[in-house]
Amino acid sequence: MPDALGDYPGYTTPYAGFSEFTDGLPAAGRTDRTFRAVVFDLDGVIVDSYEVMREAFSIAYREVVGAGEAPFAEYNRHLGRYFPDIMRIMGLPLAMEGPFVRESYRLQGQVPVFPGVRELLHELRARRIPLAVATGKAGDRARALLAELELLPLFDIVIGSDQVANPKPAPDMVLRALSVLGAPPEQTVMVGDAVTDLQSARGAGVVPAAALWAGVDEDVLLAAGPEAVLRRPADLLALCPGAVPVA
Repeated sequence: MPDALGDYPGYTTPYAGFSEFTDGLPAAGRTDRTFRAVVFDLDGVIVDSYEVMREAFSIAYREVVGAGEAPFAEYNRHLGRYFPDIMRIMGLPLAMEGPFVRESYRLQGQVPVFPGVRELLHELRARRIPLAVATGKAGDRARALLAELELLPLFDIVIGSDQVANPKPAPDMVLRALSVLGAPPEQTVMVGDAVTDLQSARGAGVVPAAALWAGVDEDVLLAAGPEAVLRRPADLLALCPGAVPVA
């Protein structure tokens, strides 16, 4: 990891008013532990990609399957998994992947970062917290999106579903992230908005945290037993105080 904040291309100091949102923040969720590293899911946690995914999926469906309404609501229930796995689960043609990926790249400039997330990531970096992304997207596509958003330099590693033998809900991606972040599993938290994220975290021995700011089905996610519940991005700061002083 770089030795100074200036070593991160595109790094900017957290905005001056950020402490107004974090000072005196109560412990999030049900855990009183603190963590030395964070693994994030991407879609629904860092970026609000719902509308872009819906459009890309609808175009791919029309091109490959034909007329009719694309079953995006069902697709959305499987988010967190690798796209080819979702196609197999839904019984849709794997040939949809090509146009879906093409359209996702074309539309990636329209994907917004959730409010507060950019500031959260910079503040975690200021606290010297190592960060990773473990996403259902293919790795190249995830890195391209994060680069477009000028967030890629903030992460030590970005792992896509095509880079491991077994994607979520298996623990492979999280285990690979741990090998880079250098923190033990019990001192690492994974932030996700899907049951598959929590399952992947738990399988790797990492503490699962539920991110609720994307408007997910809370009942389903909370029933999966996250150890921490985060209703806004800044809630995570209470769990990651940082152990190394800023130079």
